[in-house]
Amino acid sequence: MTSPTPDPSPDPTPESRTDSGAGLVTLDEVRAAARVLDGAAARTPLIELPALSEELGCEVRLKAESLQRAGSFKFRGAFHYMSRLPAEVRGGGVITYSSGNHAQAVALAASLSGMRSVVVMPTTAPPVKREGAAAFGARVVLEGTTSLERKARAEAIAEAEGLHMVPPFDDPWIIAGQGTCALEAAEAWPEMDTWLVCLGGGGFASGSGVALRGIEAARRAADAGGNGRPFRIIGVEPEGACAMRRSLDAGHPVTLDGVDTLADGLAPVRPGDLTFRHVEALFDDVVTVTDDAIRDTTRHLLLRHHLLVEFSGAAALAALRSGRVDGAGRRVGVTLSGGNMDPALLRDLLA
Repeated sequence: MTSPTPDPSPDPTPESRTDSGAGLVTLDEVRAAARVLDGAAARTPLIELPALSEELGCEVRLKAESLQRAGSFKFRGAFHYMSRLPAEVRGGGVITYSSGNHAQAVALAASLSGMRSVVVMPTTAPPVKREGAAAFGARVVLEGTTSLERKARAEAIAEAEGLHMVPPFDDPWIIAGQGTCALEAAEAWPEMDTWLVCLGGGGFASGSGVALRGIEAARRAADAGGNGRPFRIIGVEPEGACAMRRSLDAGHPVTLDGVDTLADGLAPVRPGDLTFRHVEALFDDVVTVTDDAIRDTTRHLLLRHHLLVEFSGAAALAALRSGRVDGAGRRVGVTLSGGNMDPALLRDLLA
């Protein structure tokens, strides 16, 4: 790929990096990100729930990123990205735009690195996410309801205050960091043959695809055989915010007129150019799920399995439970991408 391979040696300034070429992130870059994250990010559990596997007719294990630092997988990409910034950029501070989880991740990573941070969040962001970012030391700015509105405000503040923009998903360093989640799952469960990942802007999905296709190729080259099947990799979006699915159908990234979903972390109006290329090249399918299926799965996880996840975090499992993905006879790894559930929404869910 065209941006520098993550390495302990000094990197070029972010402005010298280009990620608009045809190249994709590599497995080596994901492995390098894993070394950076070792001791910083949690190695989250891959949870076996026999009752859930019996219910679904396949072996299921849940990768609980809801237990990650800052409450979601986003910490992986944010910390990895910021660890690569040169000293002169770190000194000026960072800014980002986010529906909530990336904002908290950047705020925490900045705090750990001794950097100041500003986060631009939607006016509709759940209080738990706004308060979380502020608790980690970020200045929180509220702007609009769409990702494009947040991005424009963040860019204006960055220019006015000399802050460096930490992209939420469409960046090689972010993608490499997010890919460490699937890498961990494949290492912990070599027999896994299917991966379901929630899909918003596409950074988490892209990193997953890089890691798993890279492992698949390495096994094939070594004639290791593995479990005898290639990985089946499937992204999951809300029906009311299916920017990637629409983009794949069109053959290029498209911008939605609007979004309508309770899964606030999966609601960008447009996927990234780089993440689109990754998903198009590496995924078997992208499916959509209803808000009702997401809500039901969130409630099911809490009441039956004692796992608290936010609505966005339950989307991948909702695809399996609602029949949008057939897991029969498969060994299915499923992401629980985040656990930052707003207390008011939780009360409504349990009412």
